[in-house]
Amino acid sequence: DEYMLPWVRLHAIKDYYDMAVYMEKYPKIKAVFNVVPSLLVQIEDYVSGKAKDKFLEVTMKAPEELSMDETVFILKNFFMANWETMIKPYSRYNDLLLKRGRFVSPADIYEVAKRFSNQEMADLQVWFNLSWFGQIYKENDPVIKGLIEKGKYFDEEDKKNLIEKQMEVMRLVIPKYKEMQDKGQIEVSVTPFYHPIMPLLCDTDIAKVSSHLIQLPKYRFLHPEDAAHQVNNAVAYYKEKFGVDPQGMWPSEGSVSEDVIPIIASAGIKWIATDEDILANTLGHRLSAQELFKPYSVEKNGSAVNIIFRDRKISDDIGFLYSRWAPFDAATDIVAKLHKIADILPDDGKKYMVSIILDGENAWEYYKDNAKPFFEHLYELISNDHRLQTVRVKDFIAENHPDHRLHNLFPGSWISHNFNVWIGHAEDNTAWDYLYKAREMLVTTENAPKEAWEELYISEGSDWNWWYGDDHS
Repeated sequence: DEYMLPWVRLHAIKDYYDMAVYMEKYPKIKAVFNVVPSLLVQIEDYVSGKAKDKFLEVTMKAPEELSMDETVFILKNFFMANWETMIKPYSRYNDLLLKRGRFVSPADIYEVAKRFSNQEMADLQVWFNLSWFGQIYKENDPVIKGLIEKGKYFDEEDKKNLIEKQMEVMRLVIPKYKEMQDKGQIEVSVTPFYHPIMPLLCDTDIAKVSSHLIQLPKYRFLHPEDAAHQVNNAVAYYKEKFGVDPQGMWPSEGSVSEDVIPIIASAGIKWIATDEDILANTLGHRLSAQELFKPYSVEKNGSAVNIIFRDRKISDDIGFLYSRWAPFDAATDIVAKLHKIADILPDDGKKYMVSIILDGENAWEYYKDNAKPFFEHLYELISNDHRLQTVRVKDFIAENHPDHRLHNLFPGSWISHNFNVWIGHAEDNTAWDYLYKAREMLVTTENAPKEAWEELYISEGSDWNWWYGDDHS
């Protein structure tokens, strides 16, 4: 129950709550939010008091009680935020960064630590946790606003109030999404429970289709029943939290193959999504707008599920480009791109849908004010545009049944339409072989503990292999 890093807690207070609340002022705007069950479980762990993390632990220690190693830990890690948007706007926080040094070597950090007073450490403890709050609480909550206005000379009471506010926001996350789904403004889709790359669970050899020269693990992992377990558990958990069955699923990292279709369909999921490159490789040619901006049905062994494909240009521009633009200019550019798409689509009486799909948290720390001005401009422009209408995917598919069925599906993810991030490098392959051996051991162990099986399913999560190999570090 100890989390090694604080990101669940900090993204919950910055992004997961705010992203939903931004929409409330704009009733014409509809959207899909995707939730990963293992993420919500971690949020619940914090809310129930079950979870702890070292960052929280050293935050709550009085500066005079910190060991030298703990002081160094804070100085190393409590500037882990976007310096331009989350540190520079707050003079005290920026001053502390400059005192530590924007870049400091491991050899020098202990000497630097000796120059920090107890008050400066207390201020740093507060600012790291304070700067991660989203705009909703920064602008509207008296405690958070008050701490920002106070700026420095924080005490233990300030820290206590600050962390209580973090827990308050975390308690609101799941109820807020349920409330907005119940009102009909959003659809909440789901991901397999521990975020596995399902095609690889079904058969690691599938990686050869998109990467012919890939080096595969020694042992072939061939367990579609594990993929089914991850999907069925996600559906059950979702129903427990949201009171209804999920209609849509974002397969982890947009990873799909024909093998996963019957598994997803049998769980009652009506639609899935992935990247446009998967469709291009499935059809075997460059896509027209008419082909990309519509849903399909994909069938395998008599089971079918609807599938949509994301527009990568607009999605990636939001994720990686527009943070450097003025918010109104960025919003205007998106609307202009949508108008251009509308202009090239045939006037055939059919409705078309542009799927804009991206990570729900990573982009916004690069935007001014956590992207609130950007979203407000975007939602306002779309709300007042007679040519554009935002939709929940389940509604669009119900009203516009796919008229084209795919009888094959190119296997890959939304990263380079292959699985190379998670398999193929020597480190990745070693991890798959360990997973294989651990699973074989469990299968042959009489009365293997349920907890051991749960740890195995956790180990199937994609983010372990994300960090192995040369592509990430």
